[in-house]
Amino acid sequence: MHQHTGKFTTPDIRNFVPEKIKPWILLAFALIFQLSGGVYMASASEMKGSLSLLQEDVMMAGYASLVGLALNFNLMFRLKFYLPTKDSLIICSLVIAACNLICMNTDNVPLLTAVSFVSGFFRMWGTFTCNTNIQLWITPKRDMTVWFCFIPLIVQGSLQLSGLVSIYTAWLGTWQLMHWLVIGLLLSVTLITFLIFRHYRSMPKLPLFGIDWMGMMLWATTLISLIFVFNYGEYFDWFHSLYIRVGVLIAFVSLGLNLWRASFVRHPFIGLRTWFFRPVWATFIAYLILDLLLSPSHSIEHIYFQGVLGHDELNYISLNWSILVGVVVGMGCNYLLFARRKWTYKNMTMLGFVFVLAYLVMMYFIVDVNLPKERILLPLFMRGFGYTVIAAVFLTALTSSPFPVFVESLSVQAFMSACLGGVIGDAFVTRFFTVTLKKNLMLAEGNFDNLNQSIAHIPQTEIFQQLQMHSMLVSIKEIYGWLCIAGCFVLLLFLIWKSPLRPNTFHPKFSTIRQAIKHQLKLDWMLDNS
Repeated sequence: MHQHTGKFTTPDIRNFVPEKIKPWILLAFALIFQLSGGVYMASASEMKGSLSLLQEDVMMAGYASLVGLALNFNLMFRLKFYLPTKDSLIICSLVIAACNLICMNTDNVPLLTAVSFVSGFFRMWGTFTCNTNIQLWITPKRDMTVWFCFIPLIVQGSLQLSGLVSIYTAWLGTWQLMHWLVIGLLLSVTLITFLIFRHYRSMPKLPLFGIDWMGMMLWATTLISLIFVFNYGEYFDWFHSLYIRVGVLIAFVSLGLNLWRASFVRHPFIGLRTWFFRPVWATFIAYLILDLLLSPSHSIEHIYFQGVLGHDELNYISLNWSILVGVVVGMGCNYLLFARRKWTYKNMTMLGFVFVLAYLVMMYFIVDVNLPKERILLPLFMRGFGYTVIAAVFLTALTSSPFPVFVESLSVQAFMSACLGGVIGDAFVTRFFTVTLKKNLMLAEGNFDNLNQSIAHIPQTEIFQQLQMHSMLVSIKEIYGWLCIAGCFVLLLFLIWKSPLRPNTFHPKFSTIRQAIKHQLKLDWMLDNS
């Protein structure tokens, strides 16, 4: 049961700041942290040209940032009970600002990847610090269905805004302007925090004792190795390359060490029992399926919009406004149907997948060499809507697991939703597109030879361009077609799946969480000294 609370207050901020403004300050800070990062994937083309990097190098750094973000979930409450809000905000702001400064001035890929990893970790720490201080402002009853309507809105909304701001600032000058803008915002956060926040602790400090730092590094190694394999696989021609074979070996060895250590370490970073909870493994698999269905959004859409339709980066990124509207409307739908009317998990998941399938079907039918930009807006709106609905449902589903497992399950879900899902889907659809394009190009070339008098007067370069364009369109359409069939099959599985479960979860008080951690630390201390 939830507890009734009194009037919302923010004691971390000094009293001369009006009470009504305090939560808005923290919300603005959360948005700034979400906009920040080591590298900005939307401006990858400009960044790789300026620093003489590969597209895969920039993407590797971007995914490393997401790995740091995912691993922070398992430590977020420990960090909250270790440092007060003021110290956390200042540390996170300064560290991320330093990471931005390094990332825009280095062409060393390992350094870029490592700094982006650190940036992602502190980005999540800063965001969590802000969000936990306004949780009761968002939902006074600590209703997790309401809370997890808010979280995807912040995350997905900031993701779209980050892309828009990155390209708009690059259009005004250079891609480094985004980094300078973020550094300026983070230094403003530092200054404002120093001036209006006070060192306040609602609960005594808990030490960072009993954390499996080795397990954390091993999981980071596993994830980064897998990302390396899928990110560089096409570039190095997959298993024909020694780099890919070594990457696979490192990934499997580190994963094996993780699982082996989890069988005897007292508090492993990710316990074995976490993987056996149904909401954990079910959402892990479902996110993989979802990311495979949405895989064209990472590469094929970019090829189609720029290579076929001829849109530049500015026109291409402007489509994010449609996705952003879909995210906002999806959040409103979640609140009305899931949080208020308590629709079942099955119905809400089906609703999200229906919109994802609608996006695929519409893209299949509208793909054309002369497609107006306006006709793309509705499918992208549906994609943003569907993903936001599913993200909120899957996050809420994890709350059915016991609370010590809950924080671990957040990291496990983020392994797929943030780190691996996108890069696996991108690798899958890129390989599929490469094979399909070669096949369609060979089939099309069969009708054109020197004996065909109808094309004898046309220059060969123009013939080849037309063949290439035709083969690309057919290949893109074929990919969307196969994904439509796969989406229909997934939807059929949901139709025959019976589940009457409805959301009814409430977040425990932070004092309760702290008490549980304190009790465990006492037991650990007694065992270590017995």
